[in-house]
Amino acid sequence: MTAIDDRMMGIFENLEVPEGVKAELIRGEIVMMAGPDMVHNLIIESIVDQIPRGRWHRLQTQDVAFPADGSEPQPDLVVIERGAVEGPGRLVPAPAVTLVVEVVSRTSVHRDYHVKREIYAGGMIPVYLIVDPTKGECLMLTEPRTATASGVPDYWSGRTTKFGDPIPVDVLGMTLETGEFGTL
Repeated sequence: MTAIDDRMMGIFENLEVPEGVKAELIRGEIVMMAGPDMVHNLIIESIVDQIPRGRWHRLQTQDVAFPADGSEPQPDLVVIERGAVEGPGRLVPAPAVTLVVEVVSRTSVHRDYHVKREIYAGGMIPVYLIVDPTKGECLMLTEPRTATASGVPDYWSGRTTKFGDPIPVDVLGMTLETGEFGTL
């Protein structure tokens, strides 16, 4: 990490974000966006309600640490196995995360489909679920690879599912029902 990256990390850690605004550190840049809309929140609520609480923590507004990438994104949902992380802290280390979910907004399309895909694959997050209410579909990415032919981290496998169709999420031992997911 460069001195500039270190300074940005310091600024980011001390940033006072106004209510209703979300801030993330993405590859050394502070990215701020408006809070989510109702469709977004209802999709996340539906997903949280379906993930078994007994085995999994289902965390919203949780920052994830990717130190090698200079990133501390705040996915819309972070799923970690109970006991994988102990103690307090603002950051969950990427290796402890089992699944991340991003609900695409009109302003986050490139970030969610490309930038965060590379970050999450590089951090070896086993499953990245992109929920796109504009397209009415989900893209579930699995099998992260840090070394690809292009040199960019990516996922080996991807499966697109239309809203209304179930999504098997083997890593969680469940099937995600998408019938309640709203569109924009």
